[in-house]
Amino acid sequence: MNEDYIEEIEDEDIEELSDGQELFEHYRFVVDKGQALVRIDKYLVNYMSKISRNRIQEAADVGNIRVNDKPVKSNYRVKPFDIITIMLAYPPSHFEIIPQNIPINIVYEDEDILLVNKQPGLVVHPGFGNFDGTLLNAVAWHLQGDPRFDFNDPRIGLVHRIDKDTSGLLLLAKNENAKTHLGRQFFEKTTQRRYQALVWGNVKENEGTIRGDLARNPSDRMQFTVFPEGENPFAKHAVTHYKVLERLGYVTLVECRLETGRTHQIRVHMKHIGHTLFNDERYGGNVILRGSTSAYYKLFVKNCFFTCPRQALHAKTLGFVHPSTGEYMHFESELPKDMQDLIDMWRQYGKEHLGL
Repeated sequence: MNEDYIEEIEDEDIEELSDGQELFEHYRFVVDKGQALVRIDKYLVNYMSKISRNRIQEAADVGNIRVNDKPVKSNYRVKPFDIITIMLAYPPSHFEIIPQNIPINIVYEDEDILLVNKQPGLVVHPGFGNFDGTLLNAVAWHLQGDPRFDFNDPRIGLVHRIDKDTSGLLLLAKNENAKTHLGRQFFEKTTQRRYQALVWGNVKENEGTIRGDLARNPSDRMQFTVFPEGENPFAKHAVTHYKVLERLGYVTLVECRLETGRTHQIRVHMKHIGHTLFNDERYGGNVILRGSTSAYYKLFVKNCFFTCPRQALHAKTLGFVHPSTGEYMHFESELPKDMQDLIDMWRQYGKEHLGL
C-alpha cells in the first residue's frame, strides 16, 4: 500500500465527514496476503501517522470507511486481500506534475528507462507541503518535448523511492511495459541495491546481517521501529546486510545491501544495532552519540553537521535487468560533495587526534 499518501489524512479531515454527504474515494488498497486478523481501526491507525484512533472510529460509525465497497464498523476485522477504501466529503487533490527547469544529473537514458543520481534535499514527488519543485517536475521538464510521455500517467514514472535527504540512484520507467517489468523486479527482490552510510560508533563486526520486522513506532508514528517476528501484525519482514568499509574512530563508514526495501529500512536497522546514521534528525543522530566531552570535539562535530546537514546516506549502486533487452545493467554513483567532505573531516580528525 502507498503509505506516503494515506498518512497525510489528518484528524481535521475526518471531522468534516458526516452521514448523508456525497463522499469521494481518497484511497484504495488491498490488505497483504499474510495479514493477521485485526480490528480495522487498529489496522488503519498504524498506517496514518496524523490521525487518531478515535477519529477513525467516528468515520467508520458514519460509513466513511468501507471494505469491499461496503461500510464497516470500527470493530470489523480485516482479512487478507480485503479492499479498504477511505471516503471523504471533498474530492481528492490532484497534484499535477508541471514541468520545471530544475537541474538533475541523468546517469543513463533510453527509450524505456531514465536513471537519475538524485541530489540531497530534493523531494521525489509532489505531495502535501511539496506541490512542486520535485524530481518529477524536473524530469517532466526534461521530457516535455516527447509527445509519447505524460508524467501524470500513473502507468509510468517511479518504480522505487528514496527519502528527500538521501542522495543517489533513482530509476524511472518511461512507458507502461517498462514500469511493469521493473516493478516486478523490485517486488520480487531481484534488483541489486547498495548504499553507503556514515554511522555513529565503531561497528564491532566487519560484516553482518540485520533481520527485524518494521512497523511504525507506537510512541512516534513518524518513525519506524523493529519488532520481534510475530509480535506486531503490521510489521513487515526486513533484511539488511552490512559491511564495514572504513573505521574512523567515533564513526564508521559502512555499505548496506538491501534484501528488502522497507520505508527507512537502513536508518532503522542501523539504529537497532546501536549505530544511528550520522546527523539523522528523525532517529536521533543529530546529536553527539560517541566521542569525547571536550569543547574542541563538540565544535568539530558541529562543523560536521554543518558540512553534511542531513542523514549521511547515499544510494551508491543499482543493478537490474533491462525491461526490453533482458540485459543486466549495473550502475554506480560517486558520493556527493557534502558526504565526501564529511568523511574527509573524520579521516583528518582520526589522524590528528586518535592515531588512526
